[in-house]
Amino acid sequence: MSPSLVPGLLMLQPRLALCLTALTALAVALSTGCSRQSEPPPAPPASPSSPKKATASQNTSSAKAAPAAAAAKPLPSPNAFAGSERCSECHEDEHTAWRQDWHSRALSEATPKFVVGNFRDTHFKGESSEAWMSQREDHFFMRTQSPEGSLAEYPVQWVVGGKRMQDPLTLLPDGRWQVLPVYFHVTGKSEWVDYSEKRQGKLTPEHPFFWANFARSAQHACLDCHTTGLDVRYDRSTHRWTTTFADAGVACESCHGPGARHAETQEPKDIVHPRHLPPELGLAVCGQCHGPRRTLFPMLDATHHFRPGQRYEDAYQPMVLLVGGELSGDYFADGRPSTSSFEYQALTQSLCYMKGGATCLSCHTAPHEAHAANEIQLPQDTPAKVSAGTATCHGCHADVFAEGKRHTHHTSPAAQDCLACHMPPVVSGVLDKFPDHAIDVPVPQNTQKHGIPNACNTCHTHAKQRPEVMVQALERWWPKARQRQQRRLRLADAFADKTAAQSRSFLEAVLADPAEAAELRGAAALFLARRFHGEATPALRAALGGAKDSLLRSQLVEALGTAKARVAAGEIAPLLNDPSLWVRQAAALTLAQLGDARAVPALEALARKPETSGLVAPHAMLGRLAMRRKDLPQAARELERALDLQPYNADLLVMLADLYVSQGNVALAKDRLEDALRFAPRNQGARQRLGALQAR
Repeated sequence: MSPSLVPGLLMLQPRLALCLTALTALAVALSTGCSRQSEPPPAPPASPSSPKKATASQNTSSAKAAPAAAAAKPLPSPNAFAGSERCSECHEDEHTAWRQDWHSRALSEATPKFVVGNFRDTHFKGESSEAWMSQREDHFFMRTQSPEGSLAEYPVQWVVGGKRMQDPLTLLPDGRWQVLPVYFHVTGKSEWVDYSEKRQGKLTPEHPFFWANFARSAQHACLDCHTTGLDVRYDRSTHRWTTTFADAGVACESCHGPGARHAETQEPKDIVHPRHLPPELGLAVCGQCHGPRRTLFPMLDATHHFRPGQRYEDAYQPMVLLVGGELSGDYFADGRPSTSSFEYQALTQSLCYMKGGATCLSCHTAPHEAHAANEIQLPQDTPAKVSAGTATCHGCHADVFAEGKRHTHHTSPAAQDCLACHMPPVVSGVLDKFPDHAIDVPVPQNTQKHGIPNACNTCHTHAKQRPEVMVQALERWWPKARQRQQRRLRLADAFADKTAAQSRSFLEAVLADPAEAAELRGAAALFLARRFHGEATPALRAALGGAKDSLLRSQLVEALGTAKARVAAGEIAPLLNDPSLWVRQAAALTLAQLGDARAVPALEALARKPETSGLVAPHAMLGRLAMRRKDLPQAARELERALDLQPYNADLLVMLADLYVSQGNVALAKDRLEDALRFAPRNQGARQRLGALQAR
């Protein structure tokens, strides 16, 4: 959102159009498609000093209760967590096996049993960070630069991971769990590294990714996927965080759903078994963490967190390609994720998924079952000297597998592995490389034109084995591969910045292709609207008429708003009754952006109904519309409600500050600007306004 809003009502009014245009982007940052009935709010959390025990005590029945009292007690809510220890009472073998898997150690207390980093008086110095690690008895510490610029020592209370990289966490006085500046790289040289510096450049205390700032808080960036049954709260008046969870790590209920009721009834209907779910829902269980996503309901809303058994799109929208109006650095230009933990986004655009119906559980197994590395299944009929990864391909591609070297055209044992050519290790994960889950054929032409890595040149690195040589070999040995390559060639020409000016025909072709992945068609719609504005309208309207996927519909609606396609308002309005809440909200926001009167009642319904009142974007938009009507008290109420739901939204905080200045309430304006800088230290709008107010 533009930071150019300035104090005074007369200055607020001209900027409203820009705010309305930006709100769709704000909505994307908050998005899911959830239409679940709301639950009563959970009990208030306990002190963050003992989150694990606090939640377990809230959700677990007392073992000492009298039988008569237990019989009379109502059953726990379907959304109540029991904790893994309760699960172990009946599932001891599974619990023991899970304890040996890395999922159980996604988050661990910082004890000698779990800490893998070298804290024996070690020192790290990078370009922007310096740290001294030490251990005193069973306690670990890191001395580093404080936000004020001086050196300070911080206790390490928790650690994230430990299989490849381990991140130390410290609890700050306001209850934030912060990721300390340097991590221990286990699979590298067993050394301390500053990964954030490598990705972001030199970090000063004002940089969003300086270790003590909100962007590096574990509540914001880590705990949702590294705990089970997370409940995070923030008190705006005291600026304090409280954090509780049922289990540290990815525990039983992350995959099987909240189990307190099942623990009481022992009924199969009260628990989820991922393998018994339809493939789409089973995929969502893994996708909740193995695919960065946008949520419609905000981080602090534990009631609307994803639960196993839901559809992915009922809780999330995948993050794809376009971020802040630009090509995301987490994707290659042909649409494949370039960063690890995007396995969901990669797999769902693979032909294995789109045509063959493959999901995560086609190749991987549960953490508590016997498996090879990385939870890869061990098929019983695996041929000798065949890797576990290749064995999972054998089930669907036995005919190709039987061809052996006639298919691979290679003699080296490594090249006989399906993964070498179709899932090459070109995806970056912290400082390691991981397999590409888009599962496609190599396209060296895109390496030549767009710098996208290909499988051939991960092995063939000699100067005489340049991508153009690989193109010739592919055409000679696999002439049919060219047809498969055309898809990635078209996608790269559509999305790449290098070909942006000439990309319209490629984007329209991707958008119009019903066989293409919905996430890539949606991305094409957004790129088309941003690059070609009103010229994109005909193609967007044509695609909206036949869009069966809710993700695609919502992104088409957003794109029509970006293109200012008022002519499409009549086609957008029926989507106010769409089955997908994500689509309904997108339609209401876009109609408001286009100035259509049907937007207001739709937004008010979303903001007032109990099952949708926790959405942030409708309140924010109603606040902006009230500002346009010069109804400043109503605008303040709606924007404050949006901030109750998402208190870390710096753009809304700055807007409220401007509104309060126009009302003459300088004290409240200063408070909101200080809050904005608390969450976004580099927000220039907040800095400038606060400086002006302090000067006054």
